[in-house]
Amino acid sequence: MSPLPLGRVLHGDCVRVMSTLPAGSVDLIVTDPPYLVRYRDRNGRTVANDDNGDWLQPAFAEMHRLLKSGGLCVSFYGWNEIAQFAEAWRLAGFQIVGHMVFRKDYASSTRYLKHYHEQAYLLAKGHAPRPLRPLPDVMPWDYSGNRLHPTQKPVRPLKDLVEAFSRPGDVVLDPFCGSGSTLVAAKAVGRRPIGIELDGRHCFTASMRVQTMAT
Repeated sequence: MSPLPLGRVLHGDCVRVMSTLPAGSVDLIVTDPPYLVRYRDRNGRTVANDDNGDWLQPAFAEMHRLLKSGGLCVSFYGWNEIAQFAEAWRLAGFQIVGHMVFRKDYASSTRYLKHYHEQAYLLAKGHAPRPLRPLPDVMPWDYSGNRLHPTQKPVRPLKDLVEAFSRPGDVVLDPFCGSGSTLVAAKAVGRRPIGIELDGRHCFTASMRVQTMAT
């Protein structure tokens, strides 16, 4: 097994990359995987592997292996594919211990409804201790502008998650790190981040953001 690449963003398929890391070496996972919705923004940008769920169960199985016993995983997800996500979490061995909604001041899309929120599940490996300062399950959201990635997450809400569910010095992993918002958030609050990203352009962006702490 490879030593932990702390503070680095690794380029490659996250299932393969995670398989090279030691079991039980990560304190917290915060991640925003593809939603399986074939997303395309107004500029034509897409998200790798958003058109299939073949990677879903293997990826969460590796996340479960890497997470320490009692560790937590925050996973954003696509609400219209929740059956696939929930099955992958169950097969990996995760327990669902919470659900969070993030209120937006704008509609990110409009179909049958106007979509004014993001959502994430809180997953546990085994018996996870409760946080000292539990977060509300409905929280505000910021608009990132999506300048660096078609589904770029804002840093501030991720900092709240990292601070609530880990301690200073903990290792925080994001295996679908995109433009690196989770890593920036983790480093900003004194955690040790590790990122993995399949797209080489986004891997470079995430690396630069972590090195310079740009938000």
